[in-house]
Amino acid sequence: MTTTPTESAPAAATAPATAPSLLATLAGHHYTDPEIFRQEQEKIFERLWFCAVRSADLDKPGAFRTVRIGRESVLITRNRSGALRAFLNICRHRGAQLCTEESGEVRRNLQCPYHAWTYDLDGRLVAAPNLQKMPDVDRTERGLVPVPLREWLGYAWVCLADEPPSFEDTVIGAAIERLGDTASLDRYRTEGLALGKRLTYDVHANWKLIIENFMECYHCATIHPELTEVLPEFADGFAAQYYVGHGAAFAEEATGFTVDGTEGFGRLPGIEDTQDRRYYAITVRPQVFVNLVPDHVIVHRMFPMAPDRTVVECDWLYLPEVVDSGADVSKSVELFHRVNAQDFDACERTQPAMSSRAYRAGGVLVPSEHHIGAFHRWVTDRLAGEGA
Repeated sequence: MTTTPTESAPAAATAPATAPSLLATLAGHHYTDPEIFRQEQEKIFERLWFCAVRSADLDKPGAFRTVRIGRESVLITRNRSGALRAFLNICRHRGAQLCTEESGEVRRNLQCPYHAWTYDLDGRLVAAPNLQKMPDVDRTERGLVPVPLREWLGYAWVCLADEPPSFEDTVIGAAIERLGDTASLDRYRTEGLALGKRLTYDVHANWKLIIENFMECYHCATIHPELTEVLPEFADGFAAQYYVGHGAAFAEEATGFTVDGTEGFGRLPGIEDTQDRRYYAITVRPQVFVNLVPDHVIVHRMFPMAPDRTVVECDWLYLPEVVDSGADVSKSVELFHRVNAQDFDACERTQPAMSSRAYRAGGVLVPSEHHIGAFHRWVTDRLAGEGA
């Protein structure tokens, strides 16, 4: 599914003169109410494709990782033939959690620590105490509950829905909606890049505040001095996601996407001249941000844990030869680490106000933030059982 790349003018530039300058946000209780968060778990995180792990993290058969998705624990492992498999992390005997560690490795099988029911890496029940005396037990039927899994951009995406939505429409479609086509993203060949750095942030803020922050740059001139030095147009308040196909241009004096604007690494071989010296950002709802620059890619994955707590795992990806050579990636890591820290601090300062009577009816969006209104409508439509 490919379309011709386009670059549209911002909505504010073409909106009628009578359009209101300020649009309402969600009300404050949408960021604090445990019942709303439960509905989001059920109707958003447990029904849509969720980016769970980087495929290369599970580098051999038996390697596994457990991931919290909505209210479920999902176990992702690599089977004996090298394929990734995902299951609900629940023993079929009495419901004990099968793997209690976040990550690890087993030799051949997965064994429940409660009653020793044992499953192979494809989820089939292969052993249990006295199982030979129960010949009527169907070992496949009593196997682990499988979870649909797709690999894209070098990550394993899983979906807990009984009937998963189209991956092409909802996940890959986000790249098309943002960049105008899939080819613009494919050129970065993210699946072939290597992990140069991973940082995990425990953010005491609602997941929607983090998405809203990422989608706008009205705050950039205030809290991101390093970023606006490299991407000066961000100081004007228009975010990278405000135009279809648009990438923010580097400052003339910046030679790389680094904390001091100095040179990074050689440009990724697949990208075109029109993508050089530009930054692109993509939001894949409900929990992924993809950041594209000429010499590396940054991927954020959010794991909403509570109404006021979100764990964010951020990966910096480079060409394998850069990582294998032991090259110093600290200057490029430091730039977006500072951006992350500045953004998450702002979200944490905002979270307490969501309970204030001053925010009972919500806040407002200025024209350069109006596109966030579409995200709010998407959330409320999902909770109402509408929309895709």
